Amino acid sequence: MEKQILDYTLVPAGLLLMLTYHFWLLFRILNHPNKTVIGVNSLNRRFWVSAMMEDVSKNGVLAVQTLRNNIMASTVLASTAIMLSSVIAVLMTGKNGDRSFGVVFGDKSPMGISIKYFAILVCFLLSFLLNVQSIRYYSNASILINVPFKKIYLSPHSHHLTSEYVGTTVNKGSYFWSLGLRAFYFSFPLFLWIFGPIPMFLSCLVMVLMLYFVDVTFESIWPIGPSELEENHPHNGEV
Repeated sequence: MEKQILDYTLVPAGLLLMLTYHFWLLFRILNHPNKTVIGVNSLNRRFWVSAMMEDVSKNGVLAVQTLRNNIMASTVLASTAIMLSSVIAVLMTGKNGDRSFGVVFGDKSPMGISIKYFAILVCFLLSFLLNVQSIRYYSNASILINVPFKKIYLSPHSHHLTSEYVGTTVNKGSYFWSLGLRAFYFSFPLFLWIFGPIPMFLSCLVMVLMLYFVDVTFESIWPIGPSELEENHPHNGEV
């Protein structure tokens, strides 16, 4: 019973730490996007889509190849997730052997082990679904990005397709890909939970520190307003 207390304290604390960090990251993305990697990349993708759609005849092949590379990245993650889900499902349904191998501290009961495997399975299935959605948006964008929207804009009987809409579609694909990758990140502490709550909690601490340096930019990439422009270029009018 004393060992199970570690599961009831360290595991929720580790999950709460991961969730708190991601809520904080979401707040930063919504309110200070120029100070997060996701926000900066989102703005760059919109500029890229606008540049690609300026001249479809010249940039069409480059745009499609770039989106195809993104589709391949999502496909690899989706395939890996569904493969790992199958492995975890086999381990959960296995009747032979002791599945509590390697557990030093924490709950070793069959129910506890099953909960751990099920949590990992949910992460991989969620990653699979998110990456499939990413493939969907990238596939749609690969068609939309080659539409000559300037000619369509001149047609009075057509819907106006703009680079803003295509940029939003590309960004949605990237957001789903990032969420699918986050599901993989969450699965790592849950996997270490099989060996006990202490490795799981320590992995959550390390994961949050690692993600902080991956997600946050320490310099303002894009100027917010005229004041910052003047700070970055104080001698614009001088020779």
